[in-house]
Amino acid sequence: MNKLLKWIFIACASVAVLMVLAILLLPRFVEINKYRPLIEERVTKATGRPFVLGGELDLSLFPWVGVALSDLSLGNPEGFTGKAFVTVERFEVRVKLLPLLSKSVQVKKFVVESPRVFLEKKKNGQANWIMAQPGSPPTPPQTTEKRPAPKEEPASALPVKALSVDQFAITNGLVRYRDHGQDLEKELSGITLTLADLSLENPIRLKFSALADGHPVALDGKVGPIGKEPGKGTIPLDITLTALEEITMTVKGAVADPVRTTNFDLTLALSPFSPKNLMASLGMPFPVATADPKVLERLSLTMILKGDPGKIDVSGGVLGLDDSTLNFSARAREFSKPDLAFDVDLDRINLDRYLPPASPKEDKPTSPTTPPPAKPAPGAKTDYTPLRKLVLDGSVKIGTLVANRAKLEKIQMKIRGKNGRFDINPLGLNLYQGSIASRAGLDVRTDTPKVTLNLQAKGIASGPLLTDVLEKEIIHGTLESNLKISFKGETPDTVKKNLNGKGYLKFMDGAIVGIDIPGMVRNVKASFGVGETPTAKPRTDFAELHVPFTITNGLVNTPGTTLASPLLRVTAKGKTDLVKETLDMRVEPKFVATLKGQGDTEERAGIMVPVLISGTFARPRFSPDLKSMVKSVLPAEKELKKIIKNGKIDKDQLKKTEDRIKDLFKEFRLK
Repeated sequence: MNKLLKWIFIACASVAVLMVLAILLLPRFVEINKYRPLIEERVTKATGRPFVLGGELDLSLFPWVGVALSDLSLGNPEGFTGKAFVTVERFEVRVKLLPLLSKSVQVKKFVVESPRVFLEKKKNGQANWIMAQPGSPPTPPQTTEKRPAPKEEPASALPVKALSVDQFAITNGLVRYRDHGQDLEKELSGITLTLADLSLENPIRLKFSALADGHPVALDGKVGPIGKEPGKGTIPLDITLTALEEITMTVKGAVADPVRTTNFDLTLALSPFSPKNLMASLGMPFPVATADPKVLERLSLTMILKGDPGKIDVSGGVLGLDDSTLNFSARAREFSKPDLAFDVDLDRINLDRYLPPASPKEDKPTSPTTPPPAKPAPGAKTDYTPLRKLVLDGSVKIGTLVANRAKLEKIQMKIRGKNGRFDINPLGLNLYQGSIASRAGLDVRTDTPKVTLNLQAKGIASGPLLTDVLEKEIIHGTLESNLKISFKGETPDTVKKNLNGKGYLKFMDGAIVGIDIPGMVRNVKASFGVGETPTAKPRTDFAELHVPFTITNGLVNTPGTTLASPLLRVTAKGKTDLVKETLDMRVEPKFVATLKGQGDTEERAGIMVPVLISGTFARPRFSPDLKSMVKSVLPAEKELKKIIKNGKIDKDQLKKTEDRIKDLFKEFRLK
């Protein structure tokens, strides 16, 4: 028995020795390079493009399984300008043999020297990186036969239990991209990638550097440890990206279960940099021109990202832009039917600084006979399907905002939306010593959007507001208003035709600039273009101006506008057509006391000088209502009876009537 065991042991040992000798001696006695044509033929057949092994093959089997290749070249298919798709100057890998039996990978060397990848896209969109399978059978025609869906198998971890790499390096690489359709060419050169301490149990040190079109880009940091079950568990990250000598961004956090669910919890921090300096370093002009050339000089960003392929949460967000700071958070769910929420808080911003610079004004002669420019043909209707799917819940706060020179403060807005209906409530802000409280709605459940707006304003200094926004003096006074407006449509013309609503505007203790109603009475000829024009800037002071209105399909009706002052009462009635942009108004002033102190010493009590306003928005016309003026001085029926009594004319009463008519028209006598 002992002899049998002895001979079995001797036999096994002999076999083992012979196997080791075979592994050691086989590469020495077998000429591996004679198989290069066969390898080139097989690769060419498999890829459908020429493959060349220009250098010698070096093969080892024990104790390291290794192969070294040089001057590799994989060509392009026919029709591309470049000859090669991929070239490698040298490739070498050596792996320990026996540990592979226990799924333990021990790599002594993995080195790729001077890899070159040439990506090319034709004008017709064909790309050379699409690997067609030569000789592959045609796709079978589709049938209507229902087949059971394949069962989804749970993702498994990587088939490796242990991993250690002594040397991992890619040096002097290059990737060049050329798109003939867009006449575009990009290059990433000088690519160097090294991985140190590459194993499953320890953090992997990563270093990457390259030149993007001649500008430096680098990554430096740690990844891992990956863990004994690669693809499962949590993988820490701590990576810093530097680019173009301007951008520095760090990414810290972890990625969990990357093979199965890919959860992530990352903190991103983009250090302050100048977008303008960045573009200058690229040798490119800045893509936008701004009214203030000093803006877009500072940009920074930090935020925390958490989520998985089905959702994402953003918290702790801080965006710095020049002297503005935006704090934000956001959430997104169900990307096919987006469920979005956000919270934004901006301290201050002047939007006028970021607008395009004002173009120089050109005085172009206009003629009333010149026909208006042709309106552009209506385009395709807007698709509101994405908005109908959207679920939205957000809030916005802004400390100070300047827009179109208007200064707004303490802006607060809450917006909610679902199934194509969106409500903004509340929408409040402070401006020019007053405040606005409003709510708005948008309904896109149909192809024609509908908008509603309710607005209440109190205590607004209208003069400074209009001066800042319009750069004109129109009206002064403290404004109070209440508006309810609705409209539907997409184009301005459609909106005006479907504009409806009601409300009022009330101005207290102010003045209308550009119209001098008292002057129209004192100097009727000058006021209506007959006599001399006053040199002083016209204005009409008032204690209260109340403008109630209704809007019906773009037609604004003002049934009872009133203006009151200690000396003057004015009523106005009429209509304004927003569609045709025409005016049809009648202003009726009445003096209730003397005009002393306003450039006149005569008693004017009871004198009526109605004013007609007509024409268009661009060319309004003002004229006296002569018909009403004559009516106002002609005797009434009772007075006529007094003048004509018993068939006789009362000469005294007739004289009074004549004097009133003469007083009315004496201002129209030309000198």
